Amino acid sequence: MSSPVSTGPLTGYRVIEIAGIGPGPFAAMMLADMGAEVVRVDRAGAVRGPAPDGAHYDVLLRGRRNVALDLKHPDGVAALLDLVGSADAIIEGFRPGVMERLGVGPDVCLERNPKLVYGRMTGWGQEGPYAQSAGHDINYIALAGALAHFGRAGEPPTPPLNMVGDFGGGGMFLAYGVVCALLEAQRSGRGQVVDTAMVDGAAVLMSMFWAFSTIGMFDQNGRGTNLLDTGAHFYDVYQCADGAYVSIGSIEPQFYAELLRLTGLEGDVEFAKQMDKSEWGALKERLAAVFASKTRDEWCELMEGTDVCFAPVLTMGEAAEHPHNVERGTFVEVAGQRQPAPAPRFSRTSAEVDLPPAHPGQHTRDVLTDWGLDAAHVDSLLETGAAAQA
Repeated sequence: MSSPVSTGPLTGYRVIEIAGIGPGPFAAMMLADMGAEVVRVDRAGAVRGPAPDGAHYDVLLRGRRNVALDLKHPDGVAALLDLVGSADAIIEGFRPGVMERLGVGPDVCLERNPKLVYGRMTGWGQEGPYAQSAGHDINYIALAGALAHFGRAGEPPTPPLNMVGDFGGGGMFLAYGVVCALLEAQRSGRGQVVDTAMVDGAAVLMSMFWAFSTIGMFDQNGRGTNLLDTGAHFYDVYQCADGAYVSIGSIEPQFYAELLRLTGLEGDVEFAKQMDKSEWGALKERLAAVFASKTRDEWCELMEGTDVCFAPVLTMGEAAEHPHNVERGTFVEVAGQRQPAPAPRFSRTSAEVDLPPAHPGQHTRDVLTDWGLDAAHVDSLLETGAAAQA
């Protein structure tokens, strides 16, 4: 299989992804969605035989071919360094020091390719007291000062899936950092290391709340009592008569007035005190009773298309079927799997999913030869076990 033909804004860039989980594959997917030729390097031991029929289940693996190398075999390391010589960037997600011990750390790779961007993804960063400790999203956003502020008043903090650490503060920041470094390398002709830590990224995502706290608009010791954390009656989710939910975000006065008009509360003197925090609890109880009087569909019929700042709370499956998302093509089907479409959109260099998720070692021979290794050398790598073909 030859390399995919892309039209996205990163077309022409070559990126090596050292296989990992979570934020690393997400960053690689983002780069591949934008047209970069991304090759995922899996462990040779992950190849159990011929590649199964059909695409791999993991949507995060879409858009790229898969090579299997044994990085504990000197010839496998040499093969990876051959790929590095032809790459614009490499990304990895091991604990600090692992890539160095394998012989493919930044110094070695930048010596082979001085213009290389070397993207590193960790939870805690390359240094610091926690750097060598294990962790997961929940831990990184806890230390970043983010997790403490998710949840309702009087309840424990609620982890927001693993979107804030792994994907928002991690994978997105890695992709952003790699692209920034690629832009800089075009001017300087020199590569560099991008140290992406989920604790750093999650902290940056909290920037607005640091600003709000400075001016007294966010009580960091009052979880669930603030404007945007379910404290306000006009910024929350409400259960409907059928058990489904709707979301309301009527912050601005003109939007709040529309909320009151459509809920039949216009002119109510208690609801006129929108920004009086002492009234929020009681007003929320009254508003909850109003929303419980109709089904979600009835509220959609009444509020969709208005300036209430309203949307139904949808599951993933429901979101894929909603007319707005259908018209925009927000979700696509690739190899029989429904999944989010690439984002953002571009007017000229359209971003598309070029390949379905691949299995470990599915494209080893093709990629190695496409990236410049001699066919006989590739045969030797496969024979010695330094590489594996599914």
